[in-house]
Amino acid sequence: MSDQEQAKKPKKPSRSQMRSASRSFALQALYQWQMNQSSVNEIEAQFAVDHEMSTCDKTYFRELVYGVSSKAKALDALFEPFLDRSLSELDAIELATLRIGSFELSERLDVPYRVAINEGVELAKSFGATESHKYVNGILDKLAQRVRREEIAARRNVNK
Repeated sequence: MSDQEQAKKPKKPSRSQMRSASRSFALQALYQWQMNQSSVNEIEAQFAVDHEMSTCDKTYFRELVYGVSSKAKALDALFEPFLDRSLSELDAIELATLRIGSFELSERLDVPYRVAINEGVELAKSFGATESHKYVNGILDKLAQRVRREEIAARRNVNK
């Protein structure tokens, strides 16, 4: 293959890029689920038709959408103590972002806590209100200190 042909060939996204894309699609799907209470199956089918999802990890997208929607109340209970307002006063994007971050922190121990927090912040920057990323960061950081205490302590010990 010539250099020109190689330059034209699209580069395959990395695993982390695919996971980020999955989170982005999951946020949009969960926002839709929160707003109109459509079934998760319908939303997933709609996303498969309406969105170019070849650059995302579809399995992870599915896990996030089904996991967050099925455990929403439990996830809300995890981060609600750290809120400065009632759950009902949260912006729908902030709520979906906090649910995804809480799901990753509590259910996906293979995702480092710093990645879960950072991805939540990036989602809030992309889709949320102007300062919502700071709010999301603070809530997820406090939650991580509760549910990932050992991982955080191990990281601090390594960095000493």
